[in-house]
Amino acid sequence: MTPVQSAWGAVSGTVVSVCALAYAQVALPTQPLLSDYALVSGGLVPVLVGMLALAGACLCLAYGLAASDPARTAATRVLLLAGAAGLMMSAIFPTDPGNSQVGSLTGEIHRWAAAVVFTSLPVAGWTLARGREAAPLWNAVRALSVTSAAMLAFYLAAHPASITSPLIGGAGYYGPLERGVVLAEMALLIAMALVSVAKRPAVRTQAVPAEPERPERTDRLAA
Repeated sequence: MTPVQSAWGAVSGTVVSVCALAYAQVALPTQPLLSDYALVSGGLVPVLVGMLALAGACLCLAYGLAASDPARTAATRVLLLAGAAGLMMSAIFPTDPGNSQVGSLTGEIHRWAAAVVFTSLPVAGWTLARGREAAPLWNAVRALSVTSAAMLAFYLAAHPASITSPLIGGAGYYGPLERGVVLAEMALLIAMALVSVAKRPAVRTQAVPAEPERPERTDRLAA
């Protein structure tokens, strides 16, 4: 698999994930969090497809970066693999029902795996763009990394389990914030995939004009 194929695999996996979660959002009864759709009738398959497709996107992108720029992307690839592992763990271990007062072992694993995903992808984007030129695609990766991290901070502050949630009334909008974090990180993955195969502009070199040859002096001093 070439870097270009890996990049398109990452984009395709992300698009499949968006479609699967959009289907759950539109066709199923509204749930507080996206992972809660797996607990309602007909929701398990789209949630699993969405999580596993996004995990595949992370793996494709990590593979492509290893092939195209292994020296500068080691940290990014580790974070992408952590994100893929977190998504697969979230798919294997279901969340607890929203009205459950007791957290099960599978529910705790799911929550911590989701925390790994939410935190690793923004950092992966930032490490990939760190030290790069100020080109539009690199700027997009930086902006989406910061946006994802900022939305994650707001989501954690608004989550009912947070001590700050009652102070800001977070119970009313922590669900939309979670969806915002997911969409921002999906957009970040697509931007990272595109920038990983973007061709750098050719460096134009100005030709130095050749120094004109000096005519040979033919005159000689008269004897």
